[in-house]
Amino acid sequence: MKKPVALVVDDESNILRFVRANLRASGYEVASATNGAEALAQFEAVNPNVVILDIMLPEIDGLEVCRRIRNISDIPIIMITAKDDIQDAVEGLNAGADDYITKPFAVEELLARINAVMRRVKNIVTQTPADKIKLGNLLIDLSQRQAIINGQSAHLTPTEYRLLTYLVNNVDKVVSHEELLIAIWGSEYKECTHYLRVSIGRLRQKIETDPSNPEIIVTCSGVGYMIRNIRGAS
Repeated sequence: MKKPVALVVDDESNILRFVRANLRASGYEVASATNGAEALAQFEAVNPNVVILDIMLPEIDGLEVCRRIRNISDIPIIMITAKDDIQDAVEGLNAGADDYITKPFAVEELLARINAVMRRVKNIVTQTPADKIKLGNLLIDLSQRQAIINGQSAHLTPTEYRLLTYLVNNVDKVVSHEELLIAIWGSEYKECTHYLRVSIGRLRQKIETDPSNPEIIVTCSGVGYMIRNIRGAS
């Protein structure tokens, strides 16, 4: 069986060696880069299964690298932040990252996060029902794993797609923050409401006509979110 490939990007050589050695010991092929330009070149060259990406990089920072990868790929991305700063984490998630980890970190924590994002992607791949769901101008084609708004395909990350379909499967029902966090990210994330807030915001940007005044994904203040079954739209 072919080993999964991880791309590790960090300009600190000690962290790069630490992560590279532990990923290889865990069964990964590992490519590495020390700056943003090299990271993008390596991404094209090795076609990795997961990217572990430091935010603070020379030449092109990690946030921009993440954005550029997201423009062409749904691959899982885990950001590395230098300090326990929620704003760094939110910026990474807004750039399209699936998760983040804060320096210093234990290898067990990193591997757990990698396994979690890889598992989420695998769960999507194995879901192949042949039906379609229409909510106003939004069409969700479950067999093709696509969301189409006003006839145009919306480019969703695996996390965004799982969140959207989970809400759609509970249409016209309020789903609590905790239920969504556990269902999409896992029980260890049940109090990480910023993950949910950022992902809902990104989804709205992609499927709502006016994201600042959403009609599809409705906020139920202090409780959770709900997808409304919009009828009558063309």
